Amino acid sequence: MLRQIIRRLGLALTLTLAPGIAMAACEDMPSPAVDWTNCYKERLMLGGSDLTGATFAQTFLSGSDMRGVNLAGADMQRSELVRTLFDGADLTGANLEKVLASRASFAGAKMAGARLVKAEFQRVGFAEADLTGAVLTGGVFSRNDFSGARLAQADFGDAILSHAAFTGADVAGANFAGAYLSRARIEGVDLTTATGLTQGQIDLACGDAATALPAGLTMPAGWPCAGD
Repeated sequence: MLRQIIRRLGLALTLTLAPGIAMAACEDMPSPAVDWTNCYKERLMLGGSDLTGATFAQTFLSGSDMRGVNLAGADMQRSELVRTLFDGADLTGANLEKVLASRASFAGAKMAGARLVKAEFQRVGFAEADLTGAVLTGGVFSRNDFSGARLAQADFGDAILSHAAFTGADVAGANFAGAYLSRARIEGVDLTTATGLTQGQIDLACGDAATALPAGLTMPAGWPCAGD
């Protein structure tokens, strides 16, 4: 009788687990919805893998090759991404809140709607990436390369963007309220529909005669800036 009860309890527990949801286990193979929370995964070679909806919260992924990986909807909060490659990866709607990244690359990545709130990114490349509607509020993005990136409706509220490069970027409707733009490169950038900008921010940035400013703001006497 006791054995039958144990078997029934085991069966009930199995049935309550939603199919396709992996339990946290660092030894699990890479797959959609895999859960590698708090795992040490340095220098992985996962180029082209399908990791849709995966969980990498507080995971160490430094030095890994994630180029072309499908990470749509992934949870990567507080993970560490030093020199990690995400070129061409799909991070649509991914959560990168409070992520620590240095010299990583997201060139050409799909990051529409991604959440990078309070992330700390130093010298990270986003050239030609799609960050449409991404939320980067309160983050540190010093010396990041947003050249040619799609940043329409992105939210940079209170972000630190010192020495960041926006050359050729689409910032239509992007919010820069409270952002720190010291030496940010905005040469030739159309800022006419960007919101939250003040004359003080523009005075700190580096633009040129081809930079289009919102109504009421004027080109500083110090433009163009000397090379960085």
